[in-house]
Amino acid sequence: MNRLSDTPLSGRFGGLGVALITPFTADGAVDVAALKRLTHSQIDGGVDYLVPMGTTAESATLTAGELQQAVEVILEENAGQLPVLLGCGGNDTLAVAQKLTEYTRKWPVDGFLSVSPYYNRPTQEGIYQHYKYLLDYTDKPFVIYNVPPRTGSNMTAETTLRLAHDFPRIVAVKEASGSLEQSMDILQHKPEGFSVLSGDDLLAFPGIALGFDGLISVIGNALPTHTSRLVHLALSQDMAGARILHSQLKPLMQLIFREGNPAGVKALLECLRITGPQVRLPLVAASSRLRQDLEAALAALPQLQPA
Repeated sequence: MNRLSDTPLSGRFGGLGVALITPFTADGAVDVAALKRLTHSQIDGGVDYLVPMGTTAESATLTAGELQQAVEVILEENAGQLPVLLGCGGNDTLAVAQKLTEYTRKWPVDGFLSVSPYYNRPTQEGIYQHYKYLLDYTDKPFVIYNVPPRTGSNMTAETTLRLAHDFPRIVAVKEASGSLEQSMDILQHKPEGFSVLSGDDLLAFPGIALGFDGLISVIGNALPTHTSRLVHLALSQDMAGARILHSQLKPLMQLIFREGNPAGVKALLECLRITGPQVRLPLVAASSRLRQDLEAALAALPQLQPA
């Protein structure tokens, strides 16, 4: 299968990116061996780019040393095979700027994914000024991230479009507002070359039908081949094939969020013997009932035929 990473992205991100989990050992340390397995499973599974240190990575609970360890394991195992979009966000603009400077100097990543500021609940002007300030601290392409259920505030279509038109290095938005109407407003008025990426596995297929450029996925951690096939079928306008695969994946897409992210996808990864189920407090591991339901849904998922 040809994938978008087979050709230069020129600072753009499209197709399938996966928001990588951080696996932990039973005693709570970063599980390096499992992280290596996970990284290789993504490369082998047809993913277009890797997205470490987003929310799914439990980055808010990692020490600076653990974050560095995990990023360097991923970069070493990837060895330049796939582009890397590194998560770097927060609710303290000055602190995020300092991290951007450090990460840009330290690691050869291809861009940054930065979530809209959480907890503070800034105005739309505050969100705009936050991103404007950050762009002075890195020369890398920037993907902005709107996820109101986590941040407590919605970055409106108007603010996204203002940022996209004013700053060419903002190359995409990861839209996880859950509103296809808001996404359609962005699609209608965005500048040429600006990408709209689904931040919700369930909305990737309908979103691509509307004009999205791809998905930054959670379920792709466990099922990179299936998720990659779904995204690429939809992007190639094989909507009939994509619809079938979307329907097959839908039960698992729903189940992995039933008890929160990343507890659900880590339980699915445990079923596949890729990583363990451990998460960090205040999150707790998935229940035995959820694991049973995941195993049943996984057993019902048809095997993919070679592309």
